[in-house]
Amino acid sequence: MKDLASMTVARTGTPLDAADSEQAMSMLREQGMRVSAARRLVIEALFAAPGPVSAEQIASGLGGELLPSDLTSVYRNLEALERVGLVRHFHAGHGPGLYTLASRVGQDHLACQVCGSVETVPAAELEPARALIRERFGFIASFDHFPIVGTCRRCAGRRPAKGRHDHGGGAD
Repeated sequence: MKDLASMTVARTGTPLDAADSEQAMSMLREQGMRVSAARRLVIEALFAAPGPVSAEQIASGLGGELLPSDLTSVYRNLEALERVGLVRHFHAGHGPGLYTLASRVGQDHLACQVCGSVETVPAAELEPARALIRERFGFIASFDHFPIVGTCRRCAGRRPAKGRHDHGGGAD
């Protein structure tokens, strides 16, 4: 059995609900946090991003939309912002952790193991799946920290390359 103590557990509690980056920074100051230039860049990137993003994407300035930043600093700030409830992260398959604003509750994610795309869906849309798991196994499923991993519609429509088996289990 896997040691559950080694699993990363998503923060629980009330997320900070800021309408924009300026309000988020004001809320952080109210909690006694310093808002450095590096922290400001991370916050602005999260508000500018169309969906969940990796620390690497934030450090690169979201592909030129914002100023680039030091990757170590980005990780350090994401950790601090997650501790206070502004940010949450989740893991989509084998790729890097993805970060989003914690106030975007009510959202779950579907991650494609073929192309790596991540689709955000209203959590209510997955309630039938949670209900089925609860009914069948007595288990209350949460898709907050780990999305549902599978194959997106676009990739499912493609035929696998000859000799390739798409079972999501790694190398053949």
